[in-house]
Parts: sequence; structure tokens; C-alpha cells
Amino acid sequence: MEFAHNWLAESPYVSTLGIVTKTLSVEDATLELPFNEDNCNPGGVLHGGVAASLVVIGAHAVSRATLGADAGPLHTVGFQINYLAAAINEAVYANVKLLRRGKELCFLNIEVKTTENKPIASASVAVRGRFGKQAADLKTAIGDSGEVDPGPMGERIGMNSFIGNRGIKAELMKGGRSRLIMPWQDNNADIEGVHEGAALALFDTTGAMAAWAETGPGMYKASTPAIQAQVLGPPPQTDLVAYSTVTQRDEELFWCDVELAGAVDQKVYIRGTVIYRIVM
Repeated sequence: MEFAHNWLAESPYVSTLGIVTKTLSVEDATLELPFNEDNCNPGGVLHGGVAASLVVIGAHAVSRATLGADAGPLHTVGFQINYLAAAINEAVYANVKLLRRGKELCFLNIEVKTTENKPIASASVAVRGRFGKQAADLKTAIGDSGEVDPGPMGERIGMNSFIGNRGIKAELMKGGRSRLIMPWQDNNADIEGVHEGAALALFDTTGAMAAWAETGPGMYKASTPAIQAQVLGPPPQTDLVAYSTVTQRDEELFWCDVELAGAVDQKVYIRGTVIYRIVM
């Protein structure tokens, strides 16, 4: 238990978000995220990347408590989150429950709710402990042509406090494609490298920007209904780049495939799909 508590206390990214551990055991946990404008979109709406971060932080805390100090490094092999409603100008809580422990895998369910018990997000997560095994031989990202064209919305991304504080910038937003970068910086860090939560925030944002790159700017309502992702290996201390392409559109719904890789070596650390909704 001390190992898991220390991981939470020593993670700069956890401290940056302001997450407070209310309870933690080998079976469950409750984490509180007090309201903070720096974690929000305009209007005080909790950013989807923050909710995703809260989910993986809770899942890893219980997994570390369950698997023990020798289990590392850990990574989220399976991640599915559905966003049920917006949290606006209010604190939220993540209630984490261990469903099953295997030899090196933990399967968990995480529910995010407001203090009024309004459901915000529901997630299913599988966390793997590598127990010191050699790092996987990761594949190289498909990437893109390298064209630089952030389009009319690219410069606006950094105006969002949460995204701006991550250092995320758009290099490409054109024709249903996006490419965003996130430099290595201390407030995105875990004790072992880039925090998975910060990496998933880049993942989420890149998928959303691919959808916006297809529609162009406008006075539309938009949100992320769901994210499906697999972390192939823990992101190390390095700059990251994420590529996304709209692979399917059905009216207001966009399926945006995303690869997140090292900016230099192009090794893929996270892959999956962001389902984004833009109501015109």
C-alpha cells in the first residue's frame, strides 16, 4: 500500500491536476478531483483528457497496490471510456473497483461522478505489470507526409488552459487529418516517464482535431462520446507526437484513428480510436 501511495504522491502530473486520494486498497479506491479552471474547457467544463487521466490514475493506483512494488513498469493494455455528461464548475470523484486480478493483469471498472452523484464517465481498464520484463519491440508509426498546416483552428488550441499547460501544439489540421506535438516537460511527468494521463490527453485532443479538420471552424456543439485505446508500452521521458485521421463519418459522429509515438524515434506507444461528435 505504501508503494501505491508513494506513486500517487511523487507523480508531478497527479499533483498538477490536484487529485486527492480519499481511500485506497487492493480492491478499490476513491479519488477526488476538486474543481480547477486549469483542468477545464471554456465555461468551466471538465476537459475529457482530465477525466481520462483520473480514470487511469485510479486504475494504476489500485493495480500497484494489488500487484506490488515489483510489478513495474505498468501500462494500460486496454482502455475504454464513455463520457456520459459534462461536469461544469464542480468537483468529481473516481470510484475504482478491481474486478479480477490475474498473474500480471488487473481488470478494473471506474465510475466518475460529481458530488451530487451525477454520472460523468464510465470506464473499463486492463492494466499490465511487466515485472521487470524487457521492453517490447514497438512498431514504427505510419505517420503522415510531414506537411505543416495548422489551419484556422490550430493556434486556438493553446488558448485552452489544460491543453496550453501540457505544451500541446498543432502542426497539421487539414482534410480530416491532424498532427499534434507535446514536448517533454515536468508537469506532464510520472516517476517513470510521461504520465499515461498526459499522453491520453494528447491522444484525445488529436482525435478531436481530426474531426474539426474535416468540418472547419463554426459555432457548433462538440464533445467526445468515447475513447478506445491500447497503451503498447509506457511512454518514456521524451517529446511525443500524435497522428489522427477521420476513418468514418456518420452525420455528426466521427471515428478518428490515432497513433501516438515518440517524436524522434516514431515508436508507437498508444493506438486506438477517438469517437467525436460535432453537432452543426
